Amino acid sequence: MRKVAKVRLTNSFEVISYIPGESHNLQEHSVVLIRGGRVKDLPGVRYHILRGVLDTQGVKNRKQRRSKYGAKRPK
Repeated sequence: MRKVAKVRLTNSFEVISYIPGESHNLQEHSVVLIRGGRVKDLPGVRYHILRGVLDTQGVKNRKQRRSKYGAKRPK
């Protein structure tokens, strides 16, 4: 199941955006940063939420493509 969120922008538009990665910590009034980029198999979803920025945490235990998911470098 693909995870999406309805986001109200600062210009008062409401858009549907995709939450990438496994699990997330978003709740009803979380503040998020979004980027463009649609999801081909979800109609009407034209934005992605950036992980690891503002109220969104990065993906845990992510080893490859970490920058896309806001994961810190493992030690």
